[in-house]
Amino acid sequence: MSVPRRALVTAAAASVAALTLAACGSGATGASADLAPAKGSVAPNGVTVNLSPNQNRVTTPKVDAIAALVPEEIRKRGTLTVVDSLGTTPPLDFYANDDKTIIGVEPDLATLIGNVLGLKVEFTPVSWENIFVGLDSGKYDVGISNITVTEARKEKYDFSTYRLDILGFEAKKGSGLKVTGAADLAGKSVGVSSGTNQEKLLIAWSEENTKAGRKPIDIKYFQGTEFYLALSSGRIDAYVGPNPNLAFHVAQTGESEIVGTYSGGGADVQGKIATTTKKDNGLNQALNQALNEVIKNGAYGQVLKRWGLDNEAVPTSEINPPGLPKVNP
Repeated sequence: MSVPRRALVTAAAASVAALTLAACGSGATGASADLAPAKGSVAPNGVTVNLSPNQNRVTTPKVDAIAALVPEEIRKRGTLTVVDSLGTTPPLDFYANDDKTIIGVEPDLATLIGNVLGLKVEFTPVSWENIFVGLDSGKYDVGISNITVTEARKEKYDFSTYRLDILGFEAKKGSGLKVTGAADLAGKSVGVSSGTNQEKLLIAWSEENTKAGRKPIDIKYFQGTEFYLALSSGRIDAYVGPNPNLAFHVAQTGESEIVGTYSGGGADVQGKIATTTKKDNGLNQALNQALNEVIKNGAYGQVLKRWGLDNEAVPTSEINPPGLPKVNP
């Protein structure tokens, strides 16, 4: 992206303010919308979110036996280079109110992993496609950026899961819309971000509707916060994206609601979000055991709760589980 981060955050804040005023008289799996939380934001579970750079993150002790699994080159360096998205998807990964400190559930979990491995975590925010470019070149050790496990990606990368991948459908409050499958969106105007798994899902559902003699879905594309205004004004009936940041937006504005959720892995596979490393780079086993350590000692649960993502917790971290099939939307 060529737009300065300050401009993105300012524009996003203005969008939230506009939606809030309207209520008084609301991105990968990949790319998502920019959204700067309003002061005093609350997570979907009602917990007040700390937006300051002083995060007082949950921490956990180093575990020597797990740290010993880290490749020697990384151990000697003493740092774990984590590549993430551009800091525009609360509560996953976004900037604090100082516009420079990266906060969210992803940085918190990365920090816990670093604690267990005895490594200092260095965050590098880049555009979505450059996450994979950097992993391929070895520039970064691991991607922790709401990355869904897919069968295609498993050919190039290793995964250790840490959260369920749940897509959400957001609609204006009182719309009466309920989404459980393709038929519910027949003839509806639905927003989505291009190049994402949720776009593939909408295209497949639209084709399913056509084959069944129903109206197709009128798919509208958005790459930024403008979809919130489109939703508020009624120009689209719904928007589909990662459930965490849509639910976070709903909790802030009160003007919209989540009218359905769906697995990011499609109808046959429960989608899962995972740490992502270049295949066979030797780091995945350490990441997996570090995640299982913090799941077991409770630090993981504390992190998810502080960001309102309790319902997306996994009971254990899996290495390279079944992912989104190549033939599945």
